[in-house]
Amino acid sequence: MKSIQSLFLLVFALLCFNIVSAQYGNGYNNGYGSNGYGRGGGMGMDRSMMQGPQGNTSKPKEVPAEETAAKIVEQMKPEVNLDELQAIAITNVLTDSMKEQGVLLKNESSSQDEKIEQMKALRESTTKKITAFLNPDQIPKYTDFMENFKEIKKTKSKKKKDSKESKDDKKETEAIKTEE
Repeated sequence: MKSIQSLFLLVFALLCFNIVSAQYGNGYNNGYGSNGYGRGGGMGMDRSMMQGPQGNTSKPKEVPAEETAAKIVEQMKPEVNLDELQAIAITNVLTDSMKEQGVLLKNESSSQDEKIEQMKALRESTTKKITAFLNPDQIPKYTDFMENFKEIKKTKSKKKKDSKESKDDKKETEAIKTEE
């Protein structure tokens, strides 16, 4: 009777050991690691754990101020009739302004009202610097361009809000349909 119990115990131990060793890479294509389970080094670690900490991937990348300023000036060139020297100078002014704007927005020591006042002052000084590079006949064209540019920005932000709301509405209608 004792020999039968020890035999069952031995068989049970061998089967358990075989299952565990196969799972952690000692047989059957190295367990978790290769050919299909999508894991990296066994022991339950996937590849994202091996690569180290990863930043928040949902945050969009910041576009450099130089690129944004260049795009604005490219749109401005035909409407305001800028020559190349004016375009370069205005691009530099806009780049500096955008960098300073970023610093103001990231400053946590000032209140919201102070930030608004600082942004207004920055906008006015930027406008003065840009108009210094323009001819007298280009200044009204520049002001018209900036008004149109603000309108375009407002409509884009409204479209984003509207598209978010419409997505929420679609989710709600789908949820209602599934309930019915």
